[in-house]
Amino acid sequence: MDRRMKLVLTIVSLLIFIMLLWLAENYIDAFIKRILNVAAIYVILGVSLNLINGFTGQFSLGHAGFMALGAYASALLYMSPSLKAMNFFIQPIIWPLSEIEIPFFFALLVGGAVAAIAGFAVGAPCLRVGGDYLAIVTFGFAEIIRVMLNNLQSVTNGPLGLKGLPTYTNLYWSWGWALFTIFFIKRLVDSSYGRALKSIREDEVAAEAMGVNLFKHKTMAFVIGAFFAGIGGGLLGSLLMTIDPNSFNISLTFQIVMIVLLGGLGSITGSVVMGISVAFLMELLRFVESPMTIFGFTIPGISGMRMLIFALILVITVIFFRRGLFGHKEFTWEWIFRSRGRNADESA
Repeated sequence: MDRRMKLVLTIVSLLIFIMLLWLAENYIDAFIKRILNVAAIYVILGVSLNLINGFTGQFSLGHAGFMALGAYASALLYMSPSLKAMNFFIQPIIWPLSEIEIPFFFALLVGGAVAAIAGFAVGAPCLRVGGDYLAIVTFGFAEIIRVMLNNLQSVTNGPLGLKGLPTYTNLYWSWGWALFTIFFIKRLVDSSYGRALKSIREDEVAAEAMGVNLFKHKTMAFVIGAFFAGIGGGLLGSLLMTIDPNSFNISLTFQIVMIVLLGGLGSITGSVVMGISVAFLMELLRFVESPMTIFGFTIPGISGMRMLIFALILVITVIFFRRGLFGHKEFTWEWIFRSRGRNADESA
């Protein structure tokens, strides 16, 4: 298939997707729209973490911390001064944050930039270690961020968090950013930088011997992943209309890592599919945390049962699909037409 044909198919698919977004935004139930927004945010987080964990081979557990920074930084910028005054009733917010109000798009960019700076500050020294040690260090960073958010009363409003945030996030915002994240990271991993990142994943010693700057490329992956995590955090805060330090705990980190592991380390397609699947399964499995009567026995509702089920799914997937459900496979037009051609030959 030539490039022109693939371009035409991509443009047509994109137009159909935009039309479906318009239909969903205007005619679908608000509850389903909320899940679709969460699914898009999960796609952003899963794909961005896959850049670090899957393509570069660095096991990071700090994505929730980057999300928290992006959520707070963007919220403090797009909130109106009157809304800030209502939230900061115990201790006033510091100047000039008390007077600043900028459009949502630019607030998201600033939130992503703050998360990217934090990604560089953490990645630069921490990427000198690897494996389990890097996971521990990045998880510790996320917890440090959460503790700081709890204690910076005049900046983050402490444990009370920020309430009544404007609901700017809709399907256009969330899926627009999701598509841009997929496009950007796909282009990155297909470039010479992406090949360098993959070589680091396969063998750091061999990559360095071939002239790949390990520090530069690892840090670049960390900064880009942190930027998109900050964008995802900003979108999530506006969607939920409230954020507090406990919103970005270990449970959220587990969900993002699970999306990457289930989809496949090094598979953007896997992260997209599992990001959408996890968003819907989180709601479909909500009934397991409610009281149930089975064969005359009453089982009390147990909080957290959904995460136990997801943990079992993850264990089973790791045992039988060591590289995740998609492995390193990606969606391509050639794969679709090759599969159709194979099915036609078999039927003939």
